[in-house]
Amino acid sequence: MFVILAAGSSDVAMAFIELGALVIGLGVLARLSHRVGLSPIPAYLAAGLIFGTGGLAQINFADDFIDLASEIGVLLLLFVLGLEYTGAELTDGLRKGWRSGCVDLALNFTPGLVAGLLLGWGPLGALMLAGVTYISSSGVVSKLLGDLDRMANRETPSVLTILVFEDLVMAAYLPVLGVLLVGGSVVSGAISVGVALSVTALVLVLAIRMGGPISALLSARSDEALLLSVMGLILVVGGLAQRVQVSAAIGAFLVGIALSGEVRERAEDLLTPLRDLFAALFFVLFSLRIDPGDLPPVLVAAALLAGITALTKIATGRFAARQLGVGPRGRDRAGMALVARGEFSIVIAGLAAGTVVDSALAPTAAAYVLILAVVGPLLARFNPPVPSLDSMRRRLARWRSPDRAVAGGDASA
Repeated sequence: MFVILAAGSSDVAMAFIELGALVIGLGVLARLSHRVGLSPIPAYLAAGLIFGTGGLAQINFADDFIDLASEIGVLLLLFVLGLEYTGAELTDGLRKGWRSGCVDLALNFTPGLVAGLLLGWGPLGALMLAGVTYISSSGVVSKLLGDLDRMANRETPSVLTILVFEDLVMAAYLPVLGVLLVGGSVVSGAISVGVALSVTALVLVLAIRMGGPISALLSARSDEALLLSVMGLILVVGGLAQRVQVSAAIGAFLVGIALSGEVRERAEDLLTPLRDLFAALFFVLFSLRIDPGDLPPVLVAAALLAGITALTKIATGRFAARQLGVGPRGRDRAGMALVARGEFSIVIAGLAAGTVVDSALAPTAAAYVLILAVVGPLLARFNPPVPSLDSMRRRLARWRSPDRAVAGGDASA
């Protein structure tokens, strides 16, 4: 028994050392990234590729730890994002932004659907790839908004509206996908969707109408008591949401929406450091699972799809911000903030494991997400100007103008 305990102790000691070295390395990357004015997300993803499966030096963490740390990171990212908005602002944004959500669905679901059919993956594979290309990464986007200090920008509510609308679509999409993957009936799929949407609506109503009593119940003089109470509520609500096939991220977001007053302010101060820690682990542990050797065969298809859907997502953000009367530069910021894909896309691709869906889906999704998880933060940071349709029409009209034609004729003569 002593030998077993000693061996177990040795394994735990090595896990502590590896995890500690990883966190120190992430701290160095964060420091360097902030020094050059960039989000650290691309650096976290690169670190995961280097030290993950098939990388230069593999770090062996338990799968359970990877999954749990990733999920907690996403929950905290969405919770802190929810703290920035009240229930009234959320419902007002959804009421005004449903058109933007529909445009987002049309522009970003369709490319994946068409690409899946062209690649020969069949209707089910195409439906899965459409989900991968459709939804932006709430985790990446929320961290970007915080890193770039854009929470108070005029275009940020339009970005939030798109994220919430996408999560609500996922509440219907994931149950349907799960039923199709196991060969279930249309009736069972309809029941799953109905339950998911009903639970989401119920939690949303409770968050808006019961925010005051919930905050009063959680309020405590002790920071320790408040921290434990809020963290426990986030995990319980997220777990219950996941239990009924609703995104746990939606549950955490609505907990943030529900808090108000002093409790809201104190909870943000207490949980932001935890968010930063687990979010960093989420990004690096996500890329730890990607084998670089699986990427080259699917890189061209993933890159083409990434380029197309980056443009369609920018168009989505520009349309959404324009509905709120935001100026051209703000529209560009909104669009580029939405480019990154992440956790939901990987969850969808992971559902294909052990099914008849083409085996190329998982590496294609991984390469696609990796490209946009790197390009998205860079676009959001530098925000290059995007020509509008009106400006392109004016340029085309000038190019076709008679004066230009005459000038061209003279030059050729």
